[in-house]
Amino acid sequence: MTNGMTKDGREDLLARGYSRRHIMRAAAMLSGAAAGFAFGPEISTSARAAIQAKIRIGLNECWTGPFAPGVSAAATTTSQCNRYSPNGEREALVRAISQIENIPDDHISIWPGSNIALARSVLAFCSPAKGLVTANPGYETAPTAAKWLGAPLKAVPLKPDYSHDVKAMLAANPKAGLYYVCSPNNPTGTMTPKADIEWLVNNKPAGAMVLIDEAYIHWSKAYPGNTSTYLARAGKDVLVMRTFSKIFGMAGMRVGYFMARPDVIEKLQMFDGGDLSVDLPMASIACATANLTQHAMLNQRRQELIETRAMTEDFLKKKNLRVIGPSEANMVMVDWKSKTAKEMEAAFRAQGVEIAGPRWPIWPTVSRITIGSKSDMEGFFGALNKIVSA
Repeated sequence: MTNGMTKDGREDLLARGYSRRHIMRAAAMLSGAAAGFAFGPEISTSARAAIQAKIRIGLNECWTGPFAPGVSAAATTTSQCNRYSPNGEREALVRAISQIENIPDDHISIWPGSNIALARSVLAFCSPAKGLVTANPGYETAPTAAKWLGAPLKAVPLKPDYSHDVKAMLAANPKAGLYYVCSPNNPTGTMTPKADIEWLVNNKPAGAMVLIDEAYIHWSKAYPGNTSTYLARAGKDVLVMRTFSKIFGMAGMRVGYFMARPDVIEKLQMFDGGDLSVDLPMASIACATANLTQHAMLNQRRQELIETRAMTEDFLKKKNLRVIGPSEANMVMVDWKSKTAKEMEAAFRAQGVEIAGPRWPIWPTVSRITIGSKSDMEGFFGALNKIVSA
């Protein structure tokens, strides 16, 4: 391995038309020198500002931490972390995912969260000739990676119901290397029907991949009946991404995974020899394994979110503000109409409340609000009342 990239990875990029300059940028991304975008916009200057806020509802974090069994498992494993792998934690997590998702072990790849895998997918399947197609507004990690690597990028507006317009996405670039569907979408929380995703998988160009980001899928009411795992199980040209950062309350523990055919997993691991899939904190993995099987606790947390989100939407609508949706995740988008998202971010920050900033230029007067605890949202209501009365 040289410059943070394997020889096979470098040869693959050259064969796909990457210039030496862009190979250097890819190597910088792999080594961490340019990895800021790979971790996504949630870990940024605004994230640092959020630490100072009394109410932190800007980063789509869960309002509480891991379930108690996960905390206990992490503590036990921590006490044994004089060993690189105290009790085969990585293998245990893969087995747990396999059982819950009904998918073979060799179709599962564990990563530190999902953002790095999102960026790595762009590296693996896009090139100067094969671009990325995404939604607008959508989650920014994959598009940022495409820009960094010099791959063509098309961002297609959402449909009137705020689902992905998969037919327009295909029309935008019929020769793309990667089509990115985030469902529930970040920042809108809206779902794209399985039938639409399946249409895209069946009609995309040969050799292209569909990247299905399900970071928020556990929050949705129809889970697990609305996932795209079956496409990965069937060996389709898909990567199905998951993370433990959302409903599981593990954003700071950095564990995620994706499901795909073994050859697709090998493609993503080619560039660093699979190091990122192995070198994960054992305590985090143990926590993830224990959390994954807490079905009753997951249902209870989801119901709490649904009730608090409904309370928030009702409040905003009574203020004659437009709420974009319906959201199936721990966020809502609100249109301030006469104020910009940047102005409202500053106004809320002055009240000790951190919301998402102006990250989506297509909607300059719209902000994303993370649904926190009931107490968090009541604090948000009070801050908004003060802002509008000022």
